Amino acid sequence: MGNVLLSRGMKLIAGEGQPLTRDWPAFFLQAVHTPSILLGVGFLIIFFALFATALSKADLSFVLPAISSEVVINVAFANYFLHEAVSSTRWMGAVLISIGVILVLRSAPRTFEIASRSAGMLKEAGQ
Repeated sequence: MGNVLLSRGMKLIAGEGQPLTRDWPAFFLQAVHTPSILLGVGFLIIFFALFATALSKADLSFVLPAISSEVVINVAFANYFLHEAVSSTRWMGAVLISIGVILVLRSAPRTFEIASRSAGMLKEAGQ
């Protein structure tokens, strides 16, 4: 939802045309006062906090492909909420990403195994 809200808000602001370099301060102030942009940024901050937490507990090679399902959701939400025309090529790309996510999720996040083995070794060494 963060990406959808941010996109919607930015499109509302840019509706009058692309801001000129000298207009950036006004453009920024308008963005800061747009509710959908603020809400979108809030959702993205929550996402980043959850992403960082996941990285602290599992391998990057597991977490990053697993969250790629976000891309698929973004395509669907862009089509439904933003009424963007999503081509069949983009839908096929989303399907391929979904297949990759399923394959990755079928594997175990090794960090949990390594962490528990390390804790067991440390416990044995302390005895």
